[in-house]
Amino acid sequence: MIWRGILRAFNGTTYLASVEFVGSWAYTVGSVPVSKGIASAEMVAGRVVMVGVIDQSDPGSMMVLGVR
Repeated sequence: MIWRGILRAFNGTTYLASVEFVGSWAYTVGSVPVSKGIASAEMVAGRVVMVGVIDQSDPGSMMVLGVR
């Protein structure tokens, strides 16, 4: 499953992000892993991100796959 979100924070050392998911169930999840294929300079708060989700109750099974 792919979800759209807004990047709220990014840690370039750990490559983890806080993402606010958009929609009627809007909520923020922290410690979401980010693909190392995305340059840290692209991870600016407020940008739209694409997140791959395997288990929506486990942030460890999510990953930021792209940024727009």
